[in-house]
Amino acid sequence: MLFNSYAFWMFYAVVAAVYFRVGHRAQNRLLLAASYFFYGCWDWRFLGLIVVSTLVDFWVALELDRCANPRLRRGWLLGSIATNLGLLAFFKYYGFFSQELGRLLGAVGLPVLLPSLDIVLPVGISFYTFQTMSYTIDVYRRQLPAVRNLPDFALYVAFFPQLVAGPIERATRLLPQVVQPRRHHPGDFAEGLFHVLTGLFKKVFVADTLAMVVNALFATPTSELTGTEVLIGVYAFAFQIYGDFSGYSSIARGVAKWLGFDLMENFRRPYFAETPSEFWQRWHISLSQWLRDYLYIPLGGNRGGTLLTYRNLLLTMLLGGLWHGAAWTFLAWGAYHGLLLCLFRFFEQRRSRLSATTSPEPIRFLRRVLMFHLVCVGWLLFRAESLTQAAAMLTLVATDLTLTPVAITMLGMLAFYAGPLLVLEVWLEQQPASNELLQRHWAVRAAVYAALVQLMLLFPPVTPSQFIYFQF
Repeated sequence: MLFNSYAFWMFYAVVAAVYFRVGHRAQNRLLLAASYFFYGCWDWRFLGLIVVSTLVDFWVALELDRCANPRLRRGWLLGSIATNLGLLAFFKYYGFFSQELGRLLGAVGLPVLLPSLDIVLPVGISFYTFQTMSYTIDVYRRQLPAVRNLPDFALYVAFFPQLVAGPIERATRLLPQVVQPRRHHPGDFAEGLFHVLTGLFKKVFVADTLAMVVNALFATPTSELTGTEVLIGVYAFAFQIYGDFSGYSSIARGVAKWLGFDLMENFRRPYFAETPSEFWQRWHISLSQWLRDYLYIPLGGNRGGTLLTYRNLLLTMLLGGLWHGAAWTFLAWGAYHGLLLCLFRFFEQRRSRLSATTSPEPIRFLRRVLMFHLVCVGWLLFRAESLTQAAAMLTLVATDLTLTPVAITMLGMLAFYAGPLLVLEVWLEQQPASNELLQRHWAVRAAVYAALVQLMLLFPPVTPSQFIYFQF
């Protein structure tokens, strides 16, 4: 994949060399061509899917904008949603559901041979599908006028820094930055450098090195593991997936900032959350907001009473789990987080009736520790190869906390590779702004950046790993 190689930086340098010497319209055309080239380096055949999504939603939005008949407008919207979800369902879910349906029919005595297709999952399809759908829905709601310029809309869909793994940008936020001429500010380079370097550090030093621990753990039969090894391995995966995904988002924000675009913050130190709802306000923020605005609220949100609210939370998180992939483990992960949201909502409502005072700091710390471990239970479901493996590993954690030499080695690696990131995040969490480091003297920033680069150079991963969310 282009993003995983030095070729990406050569690619970016060539684009930037031309980009800053041409006008706004030419910049957009250059970025569109570069975005299609970037995606085509993975597999040029799937460029057609992006083009189809782009053309369908561009055309439908124009029809929605000019049409006043509610019934016709609803039909146009449903056509757009059916096209987008149809493509997503075929490439992402056909194999899973056809296999499970075949098993179900066979179990009741109706053996059916369903066609088996070897379908390659197009990278980033979930991200750009949700992005185009949100645009059409916003136009349908009259929250946004339809774009008349096809290349501008195509760039909104395919903008290469965030094309394959987000953040999922809303048209109300990103499209104006595409349509309007961009002005570069003196602080853009410094802010972009901050995001790119911290993102590379999270990916290279934290995620890729902890991947060795995690992959070894989940490849080992559970009969050869102890609960302590499983527990530490799940901690390692918690920091691996955070470093990997938030690292990509940071790099995307930094590269976009150098091009004059301001992408949204997709992660805000999620492991400092005290409740499930706060966790989803900090983790994969663009997806959380998408699910809230286009699924949870249309289902009724919290307007229909307690039971309907719980139903809406569970359905939203189930579909959020399914968005991540076609597997029972992802559905279980979504259901688990839905139950967490319901349970904490139940207890928080009763706690607020008894006391409206702010919890003291030690209590807040304990709530964060509890929430982190609840999230880690979910990560075990998310990473496990099957529900059977997840259940066996959870049983080990509950019954066998033997401290083995392997567990001590794993703990040492976790402390060494995740410790520096945790120190940085603790400091940032205490600051008034996420980019507080940018407000410090240049010498302080240079020292921090030098330390991050040195750690990456001195302790490179044995085998670089593809970004985890490329598979979604």
